[in-house]
This record gives sequence, structure tokens and C-alpha cells, in this order.
Amino acid sequence: MSAGVTRPFIFVDIDGVLIPLRARPIGTDRPSIGDAKNALDDSGNPLLERLDPADGRRLLALSGELVWASTWMAEANEVVAPRLGLPVLPFVDWRNEDEEPRHGVHWKTAPLTRWAAGRPFVWLDDETTDADRRWVAAHHPQPALLHRVDPDLGLTGTDLAAVRQWLGQRGPAA
Repeated sequence: MSAGVTRPFIFVDIDGVLIPLRARPIGTDRPSIGDAKNALDDSGNPLLERLDPADGRRLLALSGELVWASTWMAEANEVVAPRLGLPVLPFVDWRNEDEEPRHGVHWKTAPLTRWAAGRPFVWLDDETTDADRRWVAAHHPQPALLHRVDPDLGLTGTDLAAVRQWLGQRGPAA
């Protein structure tokens, strides 16, 4: 990558994206994290068993800068990142957000757009809608992909393929 060129942000939600609403089937290609759970932070959250450790590797393989966009905030780095093999990531701090969303726009949309500060971005969330896409298109000067993940399934290969395709269209800087 040439000097001065920045990669797009990849904003990642946790609940409904990395932790699906339904338990994922455990197969031969998905290791159990039960033993890893005991070795790592014991948060007592049984839904953490739904994390797929391979998601960390798949997210790191994307050509963007990962950022937590979850109400987990700093706790994402303490509890979720180690279970996925992710480094400490920047996170969006929602505590200072008083803004009321309008016209069906998600409460995260304006803050994420501000946080992106004019950079292209991908947003992986289970609650984005066309209203969010329209708002970002009207208020953000760079391309953005707001990709809705099915909360029952969580992040899938199809979701990641859509992100890779979008990033690939951005050229070598992406």
C-alpha cells in the first residue's frame, strides 16, 4: 500500500454477528471452545460458546482495519477478542452519544459515520436497514457497505464473500 493511503474501516458488531441468536452446530471443522473458555476470562456468559474461533482469522484476512462497533465496547477486547484470536482493536465508545435517530435510522448509524471521519467503511451488523444505507449515502463522502448479517446464523462465508467483493472493488488501497 502506498504512503498516505488508508484502508477502509470494518466495523464489527458482536451480538447477532459473532454471537448468533441460535447455537451454531459443532462439526469437525469447528473446534469446541469449552476448554479455551476456562483458560480465558470466565465472564459467565453462556452465549460465548456460540463464538466461532475461526471468525477471528477470517476477519483478519479482510483488507480493512477492524473496529468493534458493539455495546460491548472495551469489554470486546477483554472477552471476545482472545476467544477469536484477535488483537486488541479500537472500539466505538457509545457513552457520549445522546443523538436520537430519525426516520427508522439505527442509533449507531450517525456515530459510526462520524467515527469513520471520511474514510470508506464496512459495517457488519444484524440491524441495519435501507434507511441506514440511505442516511450514510447522503451524509458520508466515501463509499460504505452496510452489510446485514442474519442474526440467527451469525457471520457466514457468504457475508464475508460480500465484504471481500466490496473491498476488492475499492482497488489496491482496500
